[in-house]
Amino acid sequence: MFGFKDIPQFFLAFFVVLPVISFLHEAGHVFFAWLMGGKNIKVTVGTGKVLFRLGMLEVRKYYFWYGLCSFDNLKRNHRFSKILVFSGGVLFNAASAITVMHLVTEGWVEAGMMTYQFTYFSMYYIFFALLPMPYPDGSYSDGKFILDLLRNRPIAESTFRITWEEEKGQWQVLDHDKTILEAFQEEEDALARAHQLAQSNRPSRLFHTKNGEEVEVFNYPKVPL
Repeated sequence: MFGFKDIPQFFLAFFVVLPVISFLHEAGHVFFAWLMGGKNIKVTVGTGKVLFRLGMLEVRKYYFWYGLCSFDNLKRNHRFSKILVFSGGVLFNAASAITVMHLVTEGWVEAGMMTYQFTYFSMYYIFFALLPMPYPDGSYSDGKFILDLLRNRPIAESTFRITWEEEKGQWQVLDHDKTILEAFQEEEDALARAHQLAQSNRPSRLFHTKNGEEVEVFNYPKVPL
């Protein structure tokens, strides 16, 4: 039964153990994103105002709640690589929980409230990450993306292009319907704007069309939670 003496353990779980588990979860996503050639990798722990940044790590005011990782331009941008990236969080949570249980079983670590909370909340994280469901903000759980990828259901991607319009003498930024969004005199300006649009409409791909040849220059995958 939960009593007054358990209150400190309650705060320990939510303000220490859960953030560690959240960090391990994001580390799993990051590992496979890096393995698949992702660039500009960033890990965010918590929500609210940014407290500090250290390399790729960003810690926010409410560090004990929420987390995500972002990355750009997967070199291995295919179905299996995306499954690995979205599975990475639960794989790291499962591996760390199994490691702790093994250490306790072998007597290398003493069983206690910390080990219990770590394994319990790791399972909690795994369950809700794998539960294939949409979130209120319109994003999907890792499990939902994994299930759709396993079923080979296409994930809607926004496509943006930059192309040179010879008659008008301008670089044009186009959407997936090849509708002109904006036009620029300089190629660098058009490319910068196209990057901005693609990044804010994940998942997306950016193509450069020149002399009739279309080449993908960047992709912005969906952000795993």
